[in-house]
Amino acid sequence: MQRDVYMETIAKQGRLLFAIAIAALGAENVICAHVSQIVFEGNPNGVPVLPYATSPFIAYLVGIILLAVGVSVAASIRPEFAATFLGLFFGVYTLVHLLPIIVARPRDLNARTGVFEVLALCASALTLSACLKQKRASAPRSLGGSLVALEVKAINTLTASGPYLFAICSVVFGITHLLIPRAIASLVPAWIPGGLFWAYFTGAAFIAAGISIVTGVLARWGAFWQGVMLLLWFLMLHAPRVALHPRIPAEWSSLFEVLGMSGGAWIVASYVMQNSRRNER
Repeated sequence: MQRDVYMETIAKQGRLLFAIAIAALGAENVICAHVSQIVFEGNPNGVPVLPYATSPFIAYLVGIILLAVGVSVAASIRPEFAATFLGLFFGVYTLVHLLPIIVARPRDLNARTGVFEVLALCASALTLSACLKQKRASAPRSLGGSLVALEVKAINTLTASGPYLFAICSVVFGITHLLIPRAIASLVPAWIPGGLFWAYFTGAAFIAAGISIVTGVLARWGAFWQGVMLLLWFLMLHAPRVALHPRIPAEWSSLFEVLGMSGGAWIVASYVMQNSRRNER
């Protein structure tokens, strides 16, 4: 159908949105590291930029890595390797640094949201890698041993789990919205009426999108419209906040994270559509 063609064309831009967001987060880390005295004095626990480095050196290193990955994906320079590496990077960072935070503060919704934002970007990168593997449309070649073959299989399994991890993150975001609707409503721009309604609506939309991806029921539509919703947040909520507070790194970080998750949702939609076409053959 014609609308499916339009949706697929739009969803393919998810890769570019995601790459831009990752590169922008990398640039922000480098900038914050460059002005580290000011940034670290105001934020003693670390740079308020994903992944919240605790020293200028680490911020520089992470910034360079994210910049390289973003450029690699956008320019199609070994994008599959870059996406897999980024997914593993965010995954290991979550396990080593962020998971203990949730364990220590299980009722802290802000901490939990921050962890699942990183996981959503991790899931986006893994799903992108899975999409690129599908496009190659060929089985992995033998690389000289059962151990290597086992490692390749493990990585393939990990990347194929990306959409489901993204779905879990979506459900968590939705539940959080429903738990603190008034706080969410306060973030809605004043010129948009019905702030509390939008808090409940977006919470329900997150949960519905996550369930649709996991169950496969209207999965491409759920992921696609979630990407549209997040892109609208980028344009209508976060971009104006950055314009009002251009010197606050956390606002820039939130802006790029939302853009990355919007691209990630469209990457998931593309993955679902690729799977559907492959199953129809």
